[in-house]
Amino acid sequence: MTRITVAHGDGIGPEIMAATLKIIKEAGARIEIDEIRVGEKEYLAGNTSGISADSWDKIRKNKVFLKAPITTPQGGGYKSLNVTTRKALGLFANVRPCMSYHPYVKTKHPVMDVVIVRENEEDLYAGIEHQQTDEVVQCLKLISRPGCEKIVRYAFEYAKLYNRKKVTCFTKDNIMKQTDGLFHQVFDEIAAEYPEIENEHWIIDIGAAKLADSPEDFDVIVTPNLYGDVISDIAAQITGSVGLAGSSNIGLSCAMFEAIHGSAPDIAGMKIANPSGLLNGAIMMLNHIGQNDVAEKVHNAWLTTIESGIHTADIYKEGTSKRRVNTEEFADAVISNLGKLPRELKPVSYAGAGNFEMKEVERKPARKKVLKGTDLFVHWSGTEPDKLGAILQEMETANFKLSMITNRGIKVWPDGFEETFCTDHWRCRFKNPDGGEVSKKDIIEVLSKAEAKGVDVVKTENLYSFDGVDAFSLGQGQ
Repeated sequence: MTRITVAHGDGIGPEIMAATLKIIKEAGARIEIDEIRVGEKEYLAGNTSGISADSWDKIRKNKVFLKAPITTPQGGGYKSLNVTTRKALGLFANVRPCMSYHPYVKTKHPVMDVVIVRENEEDLYAGIEHQQTDEVVQCLKLISRPGCEKIVRYAFEYAKLYNRKKVTCFTKDNIMKQTDGLFHQVFDEIAAEYPEIENEHWIIDIGAAKLADSPEDFDVIVTPNLYGDVISDIAAQITGSVGLAGSSNIGLSCAMFEAIHGSAPDIAGMKIANPSGLLNGAIMMLNHIGQNDVAEKVHNAWLTTIESGIHTADIYKEGTSKRRVNTEEFADAVISNLGKLPRELKPVSYAGAGNFEMKEVERKPARKKVLKGTDLFVHWSGTEPDKLGAILQEMETANFKLSMITNRGIKVWPDGFEETFCTDHWRCRFKNPDGGEVSKKDIIEVLSKAEAKGVDVVKTENLYSFDGVDAFSLGQGQ
């Protein structure tokens, strides 16, 4: 018997959770339940994270969390509970299987069976944003080596456990050579440890286009957070419906399982919602806690129900569907099919499936880190880079010279183009003219001169080399 934590959520959440729990209990799930309240009511009661301390305690104690969709109130600075839960509990892997159920669910891609493994904790979803000038807001993209290693290894271990043949990496490292470049580099390193599994890399834009056109060419896809968020919804939709897809969020100690769709408050209380997404999330939960027999029974019963044409309104189609049913009727139909196997759709077998041990990331030895310069980000409302360059050159020291100014990443000084549009946010790079090491005293001296001259420095970013390799980007056009 496994004790789990359950949140019924908002909108259609309570309806689809009731249906899901009814099905898995009838199938023999060996679970005990601690219920908690999260979401809109908690937000409005004054818990800005949408969850109480007592609920956190129950989730952390039981380590398995089945969550219905929730509503985050508009305005008020409320943070997404989904993102908070994933990051607070270290749920680094978001796993979203996306399969077609042709011809019973309409799709242009009848042969599709893709699993998206999305990094869940970092990237732009670190949520670190600042307004720096009147016209420019920044968001920091953070990619760590341990984060890359965990998610990439998880993707290969998942492929190994579930007999998948290929793992594909999606990044944009032709542009973001430092951040996405690290993800790609780690992918190549870890892929070499799994010679029995095919591996490949795609640039995200053409990879996403290929996924939308020929999803049958992919098996497991691993990718940073933002890309994974986008392509997993695309992949789910082109199978026929986002409403059918569940997901798991896996950490080294805790795990959360959910539908990928939202709380759909516009149809709440109408008893027409499709519980399939949450049910498929619960199937993943059953595998995670070692109840593969129950997961297999539920999944095959669900496939049989879909195959028999008993459909909720969202996927009902005249000529294909046999009977339109509400949420409770769909659950009863799945229960009536427990113990049956689909005839046309491929039955599932979860023998040997489940959770697996992830080895701890081994931290690499510290590399030789040398300070080579700094980028000063300056708020300046002028439009002529040469004028700003002249002001900044007056701030130079013997060891610290202005080498470049960019505007939104594009080099505008020296030798910029007058056609380049400039906003009020300027990156001004100071370096040792001989390319050698500088000290933080040099940076402080330049900043002191900037203050004296009334130059508004809104941010500094130090430039380092690691083991002799410069670890900072050039300006576009440099």
